[in-house]
Amino acid sequence: MDALMLARAQFGFTIAFHYIFPPLSIGLGLNLVLMESFYYFTRKPLYLEMARFWTRIFGLIFAIGVASGIVMEFEFGTNWSTYSRFVGDVFGSALAAEGIFAFFLESGFLALLLFGWDRIGAGAHLFATFMVALGAHFSAIWIVVANSWQQTPAGYHLVGRPGGGIRAEVTDFWQAVLNPSTLSRVGHVYMGAWQAGAFAVLSVSAYYLLKKKNLEFAKACLKIALVVAAVASLLQLFSGHESAEVVSATQPAKLAAYEGHYETAPAGLYLFGWVDEKAGQTHGVALPGLLSWLVSGKSDAPVTGLNAFPPDKRPPVNFVFQTYHAMVAIGLALILIAWLGVFLWWRGALFTTRWYLAVLVGSVLLPQAANQLGWFSAEVGRQPYIVYNLMKTSDALSKAVKPGEILASLLLFGFLYLLLFILFIYLLNDKIQHGLRMKAGEGHRA
Repeated sequence: MDALMLARAQFGFTIAFHYIFPPLSIGLGLNLVLMESFYYFTRKPLYLEMARFWTRIFGLIFAIGVASGIVMEFEFGTNWSTYSRFVGDVFGSALAAEGIFAFFLESGFLALLLFGWDRIGAGAHLFATFMVALGAHFSAIWIVVANSWQQTPAGYHLVGRPGGGIRAEVTDFWQAVLNPSTLSRVGHVYMGAWQAGAFAVLSVSAYYLLKKKNLEFAKACLKIALVVAAVASLLQLFSGHESAEVVSATQPAKLAAYEGHYETAPAGLYLFGWVDEKAGQTHGVALPGLLSWLVSGKSDAPVTGLNAFPPDKRPPVNFVFQTYHAMVAIGLALILIAWLGVFLWWRGALFTTRWYLAVLVGSVLLPQAANQLGWFSAEVGRQPYIVYNLMKTSDALSKAVKPGEILASLLLFGFLYLLLFILFIYLLNDKIQHGLRMKAGEGHRA
């Protein structure tokens, strides 16, 4: 492979691995706030046990997330220096805000969350938990702002650089932050993260119930997480629809690739299918007029097709089509799983339906898969641009980087990330197998 494909593969691999952990941090942070709030207002030791147990899991996820995310910042300078010079003014402000208002907030209160159980009062510890969760949510905002600007640039103008070339310079900070796709994408990311955290709690709780261990603990955890999962999975449906409307208005080629739609005409919504890119045809089962209705409210409204764009300005259509439809299918499955649990809870059979508990154990992988597939769809669907309509990905690569150098670092990162993942799974399994560790009389704070 050439330097461009290797650099894309390296960045895609490192960010995909890293993105396992931030959604879990955000989602678990919300669950921790709920669990500790129940303890604060009821003073039942069971809720304290829950908060302590999941705080240990949160600490592990946070540590691996930080370790895996450092590499990406260096890749901007090594592999993508042309791109970095072009967007530096925009990304610099967003990433600085992420560091100051999010990472420092989260990490600053993390010590109190992890080690303050017997040293500070219940109210102060709840406040620290809330601030850590808030910091995790803020971090997502600024990362999504930076990425959304690549999708829908706003609040900038182009200026020349000394020595040649151009760069994007911010003219309106808040217009750049609140670019057309930011708010819808933040909501979509949050719902995916809430589901990732909730289904992680559901998976461990269901495992304990099947093994008949820590039964009261598992039941209480399962109830809290099920409420979060049910609400977030349903809200994700609406946030996804809003995101699709924004894509329709700002990136019509991406929307057309999502549905394999070639002719500018009323469009159906495919349930599944396959795109023959050479023939410019999509084969599958579609619901006639539904895409037109979803983006415009009229089933006979024309939707811009891929044929309106030159072949060199279209994304890889079949890849985007498949990842997008897989993401939607998993999202619908998560709604079904969560609300089936609510139904079983209402019928009094939630903790005794073993096949459903077995489904919950495996369901932890589904939000992770949906989150990854969603990012693949969004990023590959933006191609051939790295900054939509401003800079092509092929023009963003560092000029001096050699294919062999990128390949060597890719293999090295692959080995290191494999070791990190093995360590994460080992430590996570160890914490789950040991279960609760709170001693009698421990953690009863004023």
